[in-house]
Amino acid sequence: MKKFNVTFLLLTAIGISCNPINKIPENEIAVPEGYELVWHDEFDIDGKPDQKFWSYEVGLKRNHELQYYLSKNANIKNGVLVIEGKQEKVKNRAFDPTSNDWRKNQEFAQYSSASINTKGKMSFKYGILEVSAKIDTALGMWPAIWTLGISHNWPANGEIDMMEYYLVNGEGTLLANAAWASSDKRAAWDEAKIPIRKFIERDPEWTEKFHVWKMDWTQDYIRLYLDDELLNEVNLTSTINPDGFNPFQQPHYILLNLAIGSNGGDPKSTLFPKKYEVDYVRVFQKKS
Repeated sequence: MKKFNVTFLLLTAIGISCNPINKIPENEIAVPEGYELVWHDEFDIDGKPDQKFWSYEVGLKRNHELQYYLSKNANIKNGVLVIEGKQEKVKNRAFDPTSNDWRKNQEFAQYSSASINTKGKMSFKYGILEVSAKIDTALGMWPAIWTLGISHNWPANGEIDMMEYYLVNGEGTLLANAAWASSDKRAAWDEAKIPIRKFIERDPEWTEKFHVWKMDWTQDYIRLYLDDELLNEVNLTSTINPDGFNPFQQPHYILLNLAIGSNGGDPKSTLFPKKYEVDYVRVFQKKS
């Protein structure tokens, strides 16, 4: 694929590797008109996620969340990536009783989950990203599909949240966001927050089904969709960091994770394990 080769050479030149796409018949994949498939993972081989594409976060990471990320909680079963949230006592490898850092000063975590990403292995600039996933909306769950820019620290690197689910004012909510740096060194946000009841009222079995989240990313805008319904459009002429850098005009890599607690709510009454399932991840770019 000519477009893929160009992307591969560009990413190699800036120190980012990109491996060949999985070998499944491309005629089975619906390609948007005017685009071509440049990378995908169908999770079609049982076992661990392909290490050529995916890396793991390990430990306590963000937002005072309760889960300890472990690689063992991400597995492919029957053609689906399953990220499993568990209630279990996990030893904190970074434990330091003298630290003021919440990620280090607790000896044990009470929950585990997984977070995988393509950092340093696959990134892309512009195009369409599609992810088919089924989320668990039980109290405490915070599943996400998101991207981060390859240069600068957060939030100056840019964050795109194709999907987040958590509680907003006590109500289960789907979010479609973008973040960049503001003048006070905090994040500037363009957010859309849609109560999940809107979708469940249409289809009472919504939470039992897979849905397609899509990002359409050009030089001018980012449009975020759920099952072809537009949730948010971000004007990229306004996403400028104080130093003049636009983090959405650089390659981004992909993250998939299931957080527990924090914005997701208190999981004490939730029965575990819980599963966040992903059927596929696909990247399309315009034909040369």
